[in-house]
Amino acid sequence: MKAALIDATGTPVLRRRRSTPRADGPEAMLAAVLDFAAELHATGVRELGAAPVAAGVVVPGILDEPAGVVRYAANLGWRDLPLRRLLSERLAGLPVALGHDVRTGGLAEGRLGAGEGSDRFFFIPLGTGISGAIGIGGRVEPGAHSGAGEIGHLVVRPGGPDCGCGQRGCLEAVASAAAVGRDWAERSGDPEADAADAARAVAAGDPAATEVWQRAVDALADGLLMATTLLDPEVVIVGGGLAEAGDTLLVPLRAALRERITFQHEPRLVRAALGDSAGCLGAGLLARELADRAVAEAAAETAATETAAAGTASSVTAPTSGTTAPTPRRSQIP
Repeated sequence: MKAALIDATGTPVLRRRRSTPRADGPEAMLAAVLDFAAELHATGVRELGAAPVAAGVVVPGILDEPAGVVRYAANLGWRDLPLRRLLSERLAGLPVALGHDVRTGGLAEGRLGAGEGSDRFFFIPLGTGISGAIGIGGRVEPGAHSGAGEIGHLVVRPGGPDCGCGQRGCLEAVASAAAVGRDWAERSGDPEADAADAARAVAAGDPAATEVWQRAVDALADGLLMATTLLDPEVVIVGGGLAEAGDTLLVPLRAALRERITFQHEPRLVRAALGDSAGCLGAGLLARELADRAVAEAAAETAATETAAAGTASSVTAPTSGTTAPTPRRSQIP
């Protein structure tokens, strides 16, 4: 778990990390999140002399963001968990924003990282799985049911390996870091080998590793061509563990995408800049937006109250001509 206190510019002023007690069950996970947030809040007051004005929390899974509920998070064992309410109660009523980890990480990359200044971007983290975030005009599109951007479950190899989603040949099943690691372990004969080992072997010129790597690159290029055709992004931001390979991944991926493009505009293909801090920074952005909305709503309410008060006063003030003002009928009173 990662957490930070972030100032108005989006800059972290305090960072903390904690291990995730996933093996202890969903209730222990929830307690750890709530305790961590409360500890960070107290540390901010003690060390920085000011309490946070809002909090943001991001998790994987299926979320009902407007309701603040985690509908299903398989890795955490959570179902229908009202995380926003529970966290707000633990923080003495502090406003809390809830977001999806990948979309929120994409928000941070788009505003603060590799996509800064781009109006349209697509963020694709390549880790144990593959997901995506669609950036439009400074925000990330969640979709009608909070499922937008799931590029990992586009079928790029019909009839290919089984995917956890129930389909076969999904991009995630053939080109994620987990898939590359599995394929290289089988090809190299080393059951402990992973994607990082495959990348090192590719960089060293190993032809077998290069074959495994290129298969994944070709599948990624096919998936990105679909995304480019549908979304027309200015920039594609590649993150996650597989992106740690740097040019070993990006150079052949750019070439493979360029070969496939016909009428589409080729997007800039860049490596993510924020690393594993993206989700944490994105949570801070959600919290800042929530705080700014609260300030704007309070100002609007104050202005409306003042306008109503002024209207009431003017309706009962006697005119300067010396005549008596008529008593307004009920329908005239603002």
